[in-house]
Amino acid sequence: MDEMYVKPGNQERGWNDPPQFSYGLQTARTPQKNLLNKRPTLPDAAALPTTLPLAPSGPPPCGLAPPPAGCAPAWKAMPPEGAAGRIGGIEDPGQSEAEPNLEDVVEVLERVLARCRLDVAPQVCNDMEKRLRLFKDSWTSGRLSLPVRRRMSALSQELQAGHWDQADEIHRSLMVDYVTEVSQWMVGVKRLIAESRGPER
Repeated sequence: MDEMYVKPGNQERGWNDPPQFSYGLQTARTPQKNLLNKRPTLPDAAALPTTLPLAPSGPPPCGLAPPPAGCAPAWKAMPPEGAAGRIGGIEDPGQSEAEPNLEDVVEVLERVLARCRLDVAPQVCNDMEKRLRLFKDSWTSGRLSLPVRRRMSALSQELQAGHWDQADEIHRSLMVDYVTEVSQWMVGVKRLIAESRGPER
């Protein structure tokens, strides 16, 4: 029995017994190497060439000399003014300079809603009207940022022109980029876009 306690470990270990450690290996420590805190050594002076070339062999890098034909400054590499803000083939209304007019936007949306009332259930139209009222209240109270107002202006213009896909794309970009501003009323605008499409959908 005494031999069992003297042995380094039980030869008949169970499945959950801890592994046997070899404590003898812990005393033989190797010195730690810190390779990252050493300074690089310079080559010997004899190994350096005695003369340096006077002219560079390649073209100068951009920014040190006049740029070659293929290297343009960042301000020249920007797209032209009209193409600066495009969302999937349509101009990004968040990039235009004019302040949108609430009355123009609401007039278009209410005209589209009036056309929908002919074919859509009254309950759905009343919900869309309620959401449009929330949109108008958010605009007049100043809770909508300028990019949201500009995109809604563009959305109403696309609806007026019958470009439902572009209007839906602007709607999606508003939901992705400004969800906290538009989440209360954008459901009504989305339904208005879908219902104004009519049977083409």
